[in-house]
Amino acid sequence: MTETASALRTVAHNVRAARVRAGLSLEEMGRRAQVSKGALVALEKAQGNPNLATLVRIADTLGISVSALMQGPHEGRVRIVDASSVAPLWTGGQGSEARLMLTTSGPAPVEVWRWRLEPDEEYPSHPHQAGVVETISVVSGRMILVVDGSEHTLAVGQTATFDGDTAHTYRGSGTEPCDLIMTVHLPPGPTATA
Repeated sequence: MTETASALRTVAHNVRAARVRAGLSLEEMGRRAQVSKGALVALEKAQGNPNLATLVRIADTLGISVSALMQGPHEGRVRIVDASSVAPLWTGGQGSEARLMLTTSGPAPVEVWRWRLEPDEEYPSHPHQAGVVETISVVSGRMILVVDGSEHTLAVGQTATFDGDTAHTYRGSGTEPCDLIMTVHLPPGPTATA
């Protein structure tokens, strides 16, 4: 079985298990997540190829992290993740990409992302559930963070944080690619576990 097929089977299992735990029918889940019932059926059968925006909407609806949908059982007390072993969840047309490295466990999980934004390429994100807080640290290059219509320029060595429950966009700026580390702090809750 290929890595992609294995990852899709894990996502399928985790989505179905979380949906059942939440007591949601496919119809209700689709309505709340704004995903068609057909797409959900295909996903739960490990068919298709859901994009990052779809996975974020499903995770937000279920009150869990995106990586909780993607991770199998924990393998020990210490997890070491090599970026080269993690497939991008989003790839832009100019070569930008986003990799979900891991999610911490516990009552208020934190997702750790690695992003690379090419100049002038952007990723618009829909608002997340209330209580989600994002923190972005620029490691190289420059970017523009747009939160609720206001633009904020971030350069190497700068860090920004904001409530993720409003529209926001990440955009590469300048002439060189921008590398950044993002953490997404999820609100505590009974279903918000990695």
